[in-house]
Amino acid sequence: MSSDSQAFEGSWRRQEFAGLDFKDTRLTERLIRIADALSAHPVSAIRAACQDWSAVKAAYRFFDNEKVSEAALLAPHFQQTTQRMRSQERVFAIQDTTYLDYTDHPSTQGLGPIRTRAQNRRGFVKHTTLAVRGSGVPLGCLTDNVWVRDASDTRDSKPKTFQERESYKWIQALSETQTRTPEGVEVITVCDREADIYEFFTQAKDTPFVIRAAENRKSQDAYGTLKTLMKHTPVAGGLTLEVPARQDHPARQADLHVRFAQTRLKPPQRSRTPQTENLPDVDTYIVEVREPNPPEGVPPLHWVLLTNVKVNTYAEALERIHWYTHRWHIEVYFKVLKSGTKVEQARLQTKDRLLRYIALVSVIAWRLYWLTLFNRHAPDTECTHILTENQWKALYATTHKTCTLPTQTPTVRQATVGIAKLGGFLGRKSDGMPGVTVLWRGWQRLTDISNTWSLFHQNSHKPTSETQH
Repeated sequence: MSSDSQAFEGSWRRQEFAGLDFKDTRLTERLIRIADALSAHPVSAIRAACQDWSAVKAAYRFFDNEKVSEAALLAPHFQQTTQRMRSQERVFAIQDTTYLDYTDHPSTQGLGPIRTRAQNRRGFVKHTTLAVRGSGVPLGCLTDNVWVRDASDTRDSKPKTFQERESYKWIQALSETQTRTPEGVEVITVCDREADIYEFFTQAKDTPFVIRAAENRKSQDAYGTLKTLMKHTPVAGGLTLEVPARQDHPARQADLHVRFAQTRLKPPQRSRTPQTENLPDVDTYIVEVREPNPPEGVPPLHWVLLTNVKVNTYAEALERIHWYTHRWHIEVYFKVLKSGTKVEQARLQTKDRLLRYIALVSVIAWRLYWLTLFNRHAPDTECTHILTENQWKALYATTHKTCTLPTQTPTVRQATVGIAKLGGFLGRKSDGMPGVTVLWRGWQRLTDISNTWSLFHQNSHKPTSETQH
């Protein structure tokens, strides 16, 4: 069985947290039981997921235990992610930041400001690096840092070193990614505009990256800036891109112009400090994607991508654009974390309890997202790669309203559609493949159904096979 499919065996929690070291075997066993409960009921609160009061109290004690650290809890998952990467030639390390909002839980202690001061929201900042294979299947988290902003930071005008600034999170995650990259695997870091930081370029060195530009940086060429350089760069070719629906704008196709160029960036002019005065020039390639004729009332699509991987041909420019499109995976991962595990509804009342809880459900959210994408990667493999025997039998009997099981094990595609139908997916020809929302709803129902199936058949005859009729 492949390393991907092993993650969904019945023992996936033990495998994912193998090597966990809390210096107390009882805590390790408790973690596995809590992970079992939360994975089986991802959208449920702790009380509903654990089901009996003794298990609920044990879960609360676990998240309140000072021996449990987020670093120790996540370390085995990082190791397993690295192990899954070893079988790949190329992996995308996608960085992004999200906010976990607990403003509606006023009794929770230790929260910090998030978003803007005017919005007056409170919670945590979470910065994650998600490892994704070329086919889009998420391999796990490579880095995950969650912290509370200091409210005084917004009022303190005292200059900070670069390492003290929040923007340092991008360089820190890049450094951790470099440390956890297996030998022989090409890891390409992908980031949005917030990572357009000059120190990021110098830290990356030989680490491939694609970043969406935010600054009109100065360049050592006849044009002086990136914007002017690209304005004088001829169109290399066209590209049609599927644009998903956003806010008030429906999904559409965008016809784009593609340009590419090469230049050398100058360091930014800042107040001289030991960290900035010796910054070197950086060689970079630029790929611009621009929509010349957007629909009326729709803002044009426009990306300027910076990369340290050569772009000398139109085909290479298209490949860098394709690399950047992998960035949406981390947005979906955050959606699974917030909507699929309801992480922001946890009422654990203190910062430290919540940090431990967030670390655990971050791993569970990866697992839920993995299920969705594995179907697209290997739809025709047997569903035993993602389900136990009891699970697929209970699923088949429920969705087909029969006790007669097939002689051939259903495929991953068939099982995924079945799980989605439990979550409300209709499966019409026009519906396409199910998304993450119906899958996590269906997964919760499947857990209850398969548990009932196991109890019912424990001491009874096995269901009749089609070959016996």
